Amino acid sequence: MLELFGLASWQQAGLFAFAVLLLNATPGVDLLLTVARTLTGGARAGLAAAAGIELGCVVHALAAAFGLAALLAVNPAAFMVLKWAGAAYLVWLALGMARNAWRPATAGDTGSPPPRRSLADEVRTGFLTNVLNPKVALFFLAFIPQFITPAAQDKTLAFLLLGAWFVLQSTLFLALLVAVAARARRLQTRPAVGRALNAAGAGLFGALAFRVVNS
Repeated sequence: MLELFGLASWQQAGLFAFAVLLLNATPGVDLLLTVARTLTGGARAGLAAAAGIELGCVVHALAAAFGLAALLAVNPAAFMVLKWAGAAYLVWLALGMARNAWRPATAGDTGSPPPRRSLADEVRTGFLTNVLNPKVALFFLAFIPQFITPAAQDKTLAFLLLGAWFVLQSTLFLALLVAVAARARRLQTRPAVGRALNAAGAGLFGALAFRVVNS
């Protein structure tokens, strides 16, 4: 079984799982988006955004397995186009959250949650946030091969299986994150707190966009 994954031992499998856990727990765009969508839209929105993120990871894993990510690594122009597209999308998300934060309360505002976005919108948000980040593609290209033994008979299959493992483990992590964040969402019954959360989210995504284009 391990041979299919290109792993040399169960210890190496454990190391891979632990490394994926650490990577998932490191604050970044995917983690922050999942928390933000859960706080503003509930567990339904958070899970849908997480599903979109994982679909993006599937695209990156396939691209890395079949060499498309290598093109980004050697083509600065393609890398920069994708990088700026990702930054622009983060700015767009930040502006949307800022509008919600600055929107004045109406006389009949009882603190009820905002209208729900469709599941398709949530999935699309997660997908675009992830797939427009070229560093995720390069991460798959650099990270997964470190665990594939040179003796693996089918390295492409091993790459795909490890990529699937990464996506499955990441999905479970984000689902747990949504469950935790959903418990804090009860604060959304207070309009001032909801606006503060949107303002904080706008600032975070603006800062992430700045970091993307300056790294």
